[in-house]
Amino acid sequence: MLETPQTVSYIFAFTAGFLSFVSPCVLPLVPAYISYITGLSLEELTNTGGSRQVRWVTLTNSLLFIMGFSIVFIAFGASATAIGQVLLLYQNVIRKVGGLLIILFGLYLIGAVKIPFLMTYKQYRFQSRPAGAIGSVLIGITFAAAWTPCVGPILGSVYMLASTSQSVADGVRLLAVYSIGLGLPLLITAMSVNSFLSSYRKMKDYMWIVSLASGLFLILIGVLVFTNSLRILNAWLTQYGIGWSIGQ
Repeated sequence: MLETPQTVSYIFAFTAGFLSFVSPCVLPLVPAYISYITGLSLEELTNTGGSRQVRWVTLTNSLLFIMGFSIVFIAFGASATAIGQVLLLYQNVIRKVGGLLIILFGLYLIGAVKIPFLMTYKQYRFQSRPAGAIGSVLIGITFAAAWTPCVGPILGSVYMLASTSQSVADGVRLLAVYSIGLGLPLLITAMSVNSFLSSYRKMKDYMWIVSLASGLFLILIGVLVFTNSLRILNAWLTQYGIGWSIGQ
């Protein structure tokens, strides 16, 4: 049975989540998402003297939004692992094909190749914001279902890695770590929108660097997956006391 190196896999999943957050087609929309799920205007959100109630509404609705997209990602991760278990006899082939696809996704992000189905944008819109806690969860689910093309390759790469996990629980944990990598900076941003907007104005001209870094990151991971070097790297980390795992 193919064993997914847990240390490197979790680092990859968390980093992939963070890269998803800072991608050119998610980062600029973050303030709009926060405003929509909280029902507060940007003026209210950026008011440095905002009330405790505003901060509480922002915190709770942001957490519910994160819960919504995490449910979708984790469910897909469990499904990917389950399929991988069904095709257990072909795990070596799945690993190599998955590695090649991750490399292809990386080449797409740096602009070296064009993949038509990743260039179609699918977006769902609510006519009005669903009310209350359920509404924020539903918006999170919709956000995940309408995942943008430039993030799709990163998320797809995590699914590819999940499909080689040795158990459904491993796949679930992998996508949970990805969700944390995406949700944590989103939550921090929600609680400090004013600082975020100021920083984003300074860095928006350099967003191409994020795409380049994401692409190179995926190419590296793809090569490691294809050559089965993740196991070797994990063993090296463990040998020097750096490695860690969950449920091992």
